[in-house]
Amino acid sequence: MSKRPKLLLSAPAYWAGIWAEPLAKGGIDLAVYGRDAFRPDAIDYALSFRPPPGLLKSLPNLKAVFSLGAGVDGFNIDSDYPKHVPLVRFVDDTLSNEMATYVVLHTLIFHRNQRALDAAQRKGVWQQSLLPRRADATRVGILGFGEIGRLCAERLRSLSFVVSGWSRTRKTVEGIKSFAGDAELDAFLAQCDILVCLLPLTRETEGILNAKMFAKLPRGAFLINAARGGHQVEGAIVAAVDSGQLAGATLDVFETEPLPETSPLWRHPKITVTPHIAAISDPSASVRTVLDGIARFERGEPVANLVDLARGY
Repeated sequence: MSKRPKLLLSAPAYWAGIWAEPLAKGGIDLAVYGRDAFRPDAIDYALSFRPPPGLLKSLPNLKAVFSLGAGVDGFNIDSDYPKHVPLVRFVDDTLSNEMATYVVLHTLIFHRNQRALDAAQRKGVWQQSLLPRRADATRVGILGFGEIGRLCAERLRSLSFVVSGWSRTRKTVEGIKSFAGDAELDAFLAQCDILVCLLPLTRETEGILNAKMFAKLPRGAFLINAARGGHQVEGAIVAAVDSGQLAGATLDVFETEPLPETSPLWRHPKITVTPHIAAISDPSASVRTVLDGIARFERGEPVANLVDLARGY
């Protein structure tokens, strides 16, 4: 009888239980890091989001690593990640749809002046002068035009917004203008009334949402960051909003999470804070993806959504 694959799950204690039970029923042997004893040389696969530095390097027979989320920056920051081991990111239609819903929601809240209307309601003021510009005259730019970015763009296009996307390489999507590479980044930014960040977090994109970038946007542009907190310089966001260069921002991710109580972002009247909930990986879908991936590796079959470790996504 062939040996059952052994999977090491490394996740915060409050998350681990969500995945541990269904994984244990999936025809594999499971060890939970920090809970179960295990021999490093017995581990075939690992599942995590932000593993402790050096943990994966200590597993000499590791065949593949699976990410609990779409982003893999938690692995990129581990300088000891074993580069010969394939890394598989989590891709799921539910996750993509939830992200698109979040982006559309906060685009519309800004576009329809809903925050100002809420304030008028609290004051008992009948405010009919806060009419939005036409959707077909409002330009939304998606910074990071991958699978999730494309879905967000298509949803916004269906609402008649003028939508564009920026990515490292040219993309072809009907009705959406594609900007590509560093040479076209400034031109992309110059035509964004609303900028949505969905970039992967890499060494090249860390801190990209900064004063220099905001200065290249039209004055009064709006920022939505639903990617990673490492993309943004929060002091520069506050300064840009206070100066009027940005009309406001919606932020779902932060430099430090949970967001410290002392952060000025909590109380800024033109900044919306949400607690990293734009899209949460569905445990049942994650488990299916991991078990299917392990079965494919064991059979020597191709596995989808492998990360290019040189690019970081």
